[in-house]
Amino acid sequence: MSPTQTEPAAVGARMPESHLAGAILITLLCCLPLGIVSIVHACKVSTLFAAGDHAGAQEASEKAKKWMWLGFWIGLVCIILSVVFQVFAALLTA
Repeated sequence: MSPTQTEPAAVGARMPESHLAGAILITLLCCLPLGIVSIVHACKVSTLFAAGDHAGAQEASEKAKKWMWLGFWIGLVCIILSVVFQVFAALLTA
């Protein structure tokens, strides 16, 4: 193989899911900082896969998913606590 040719991708290799849509939703609806971290990792998936780094793409996908779910749960807890505090504040002022 000449130095200008690239090695073909592994047969049957599938690109891991990037979780980009979920990361964007988490950023907009739940937890901005953790959603941004998830978006950064999600954007790395296709770039790493195209470069032939299948293990790196899988790792980036797993990190994007981890940060997405972490942002979801933290955002959900914050929303629930906010509602509870608002209810208590309304009851105390009534």
